[in-house]
Amino acid sequence: MIENLDPRQCWDLLQQNAHAVLVDVRTKMEHTFVGHPPGAVHIPWKEAPDWQINPQFVAEVEKAVPDKQAPVLLLCRSGQRSLDAAKALEEAGYQHLINIADGFEGALDENKHRGNLNGWRFKGLPWEQS
Repeated sequence: MIENLDPRQCWDLLQQNAHAVLVDVRTKMEHTFVGHPPGAVHIPWKEAPDWQINPQFVAEVEKAVPDKQAPVLLLCRSGQRSLDAAKALEEAGYQHLINIADGFEGALDENKHRGNLNGWRFKGLPWEQS
């Protein structure tokens, strides 16, 4: 089963559970230049320029998070790629999957800008740039 939690709930879970792992599934450019939560493990679900699903995604997560009972929180820009990645991990046997609803940047506002309505950064949660 895949849970959808808001960014604040996810931050609290990460603080309370030492076994929880946050996996950032965005592209390398997003992770590096847009920013990411401290300690996030970066494993892209899709990557430019072809935007095909990373064929090594599950294997890379299995290497980073071998305990399939550990909480795995998945983050993307707005919550869709992370949900798709969570479904792949569920098929691979992961038991405690959490999609970070609204992602890192959140939904588009009426001016087609992100970061003004919701998301990790909007909530004022810790983040850094590489």
